Amino acid sequence: MHLTRRNAFGLPLAAAVASPVLAAGKPAPDWKRGFDNQRIADLGDGRFLNPLMAGDHPDPTILKDGADYYMTFSTFDSYPGLVIWHSRDLLNWVPITAALTTNIGSVWAPELTKHDGRYFLYVPTKNPTTNWVIWADDIRGPWSEPIDLKLPAHIDPGHAVGEDGSRWLFLSGGDRVRLSDDGLRRIGEPEHVYDPWRYPNDWDVEGFSPEGPKVLRHGGWFYLILAVGGTAGPPTGHMVIAARSRSIHGPWENCPRNPIVRTTDPSEKWWSRGHATLVEGPAGDWWSVYHGYENGYWTLGRQTLLDPVEWTADGWFRMTGGDLSRPLRAPRGGSRVGPHGQPLSDDFTTLAIGSKWNFFKPAADERARARVEDGALVLTARGTAPSSSSPLLLIAGDQGYQVDCDIEVAPGGTAGLILFYDEKLYCGLGFDETRFVTHQYGIERGRPANPHGRRMRIRVTNNRHIVSFHTSGDGGRTWTRFDRGMEVSGYHHNVRGGFLMLRPGLYSAGKGEARFRDFRFRAL
Repeated sequence: MHLTRRNAFGLPLAAAVASPVLAAGKPAPDWKRGFDNQRIADLGDGRFLNPLMAGDHPDPTILKDGADYYMTFSTFDSYPGLVIWHSRDLLNWVPITAALTTNIGSVWAPELTKHDGRYFLYVPTKNPTTNWVIWADDIRGPWSEPIDLKLPAHIDPGHAVGEDGSRWLFLSGGDRVRLSDDGLRRIGEPEHVYDPWRYPNDWDVEGFSPEGPKVLRHGGWFYLILAVGGTAGPPTGHMVIAARSRSIHGPWENCPRNPIVRTTDPSEKWWSRGHATLVEGPAGDWWSVYHGYENGYWTLGRQTLLDPVEWTADGWFRMTGGDLSRPLRAPRGGSRVGPHGQPLSDDFTTLAIGSKWNFFKPAADERARARVEDGALVLTARGTAPSSSSPLLLIAGDQGYQVDCDIEVAPGGTAGLILFYDEKLYCGLGFDETRFVTHQYGIERGRPANPHGRRMRIRVTNNRHIVSFHTSGDGGRTWTRFDRGMEVSGYHHNVRGGFLMLRPGLYSAGKGEARFRDFRFRAL
């Protein structure tokens, strides 16, 4: 009897390879590498390989503004949030600002738009559950303080302007609500205007969950693009559907080719593909951005994918990238605004809070905890453990990576490096002046003796879910492997909920201040 070897998810091992395989049996090209050896989509030869934005960049909302493109994503409990990224070629993106600095709750799928020369971000939140708007006259800010639209029963607002100039937010569930002319308040109550297309009952999905409505006006039609099937759960659940109408007021007819995108088999490279927005490329061709989970790497969260779009003779559209496992022709035209991404290594000559580092569930005074001084990040202690310390976190988009940092604690203080999903699920290694503290499954797992005192260098390696720790008392010239290893493939949404990712970061707890120097990140 032949036994198929399977991975931790129960899938055949061949389905979880890092690089796609071509029909001839030769591996397709791997990703190009950018800052800190991080993978980037642009292969440099007129092709690209997804993901467009590696790591947790879910619910992408994209705005074409002349020759410029701007994109942002759900940032949930990380603040400053709603980091806006800039591109001119749809392929290489650089961060420019974090638009949201006031903690208004867990930020879900936003909508970035421009109307009458002003930029708007419509932002749904949980805890509290409502929708907000912030605005700016310059995309780089300053952005306004949030204005509560008092929409408690809906998520995922999608901005639209009707043929009569009226402004609307289309909402989850097939509903919409009228906006004032200035876009800063709602008029009346939400109304139901569309019954979304339903998939066959025997498909493996998480739930119906119509969400992520985006409205596009093109060729005399309004196109309403949604996701159904649930954004997590079974890899085959999430999908893209579309409807259209001659008027913003309907009636809406469903696309005869729904679903337009769907993961049909768990052996595919990208799982749970959905939540799409269409955008015109620099050369007049069309593209779609949406998110998906990487096969075997729920821990990386939902990553942004780029799919070419073709308009068909019947006035509908289709996406032509297939399962997105292979290199595709890059968007034509445009120009690069800079190298894609940003370094995650940090010498702490400046404080990159927002564009790079984010606090998790920060208090109102959280920003005052951090400063840079003589090449060190000085972080005032808070709480007693990572769960209560509002740690500083990064988005790392590679399947394997290594981080190390010089850390110094004050008497009574504890600090360290962590891999953090949320306050209930994390792992890492910290220390005080006499003992280490190990974290696993979101709990403390032991306090062995610390031979280095109040200052040491710690290294954390996450090599495709296998985590190891090393310590050094001589600044990284020699390393000792710490006697605690971990496997973290289950640190993700389908275990814990929350739609987050496992993020590397640092924490300072107990008393006094911790100093972090020479933080280094390297993708493996």
